[in-house]
Amino acid sequence: MIALIQRVTRADVQVDSQTVGAIGRGTLALIGVRRADDTLAADRLLERLLTYRIFPDGQGRMNLSLQDIQGGLLLVPQFTLAADTQKGTRAGFSTAAAPGDARRLFAHLLEQAKAAHFPVAAGIFGANMQVSLVNDGPVTFWLETPPGNKRGQEPV
Repeated sequence: MIALIQRVTRADVQVDSQTVGAIGRGTLALIGVRRADDTLAADRLLERLLTYRIFPDGQGRMNLSLQDIQGGLLLVPQFTLAADTQKGTRAGFSTAAAPGDARRLFAHLLEQAKAAHFPVAAGIFGANMQVSLVNDGPVTFWLETPPGNKRGQEPV
């Protein structure tokens, strides 16, 4: 799985002019699901989202995680992150998970996030969303978990 994370002072996502998710200080995570991803990849990605040190400590160094600051997490499904962009001038989506599989994995990620952290908000899978944010820094990172069935688990 893929997460493009941004340290934010605030972020929200709207669908049809209605706010469906919003956070204050925290992490906005745009989530891409690849064809070979499974629940193990989602669980590992969540672990990284919660513990990746992107917030400044007292000396201004990025030594604090989202858990450390008890910040908000806004998860937004974005299938285009899983696109193949290596050649040509148009993205290919053969590397992205099928919509049903991606929906299940995003739902799993969201459910696990809500069980492990507060506050957690999310966009709506498959919706046309408008995302607003104030990137703090700016600080943006690309996180990935290895796709595939690494521990003999059944794929989603």
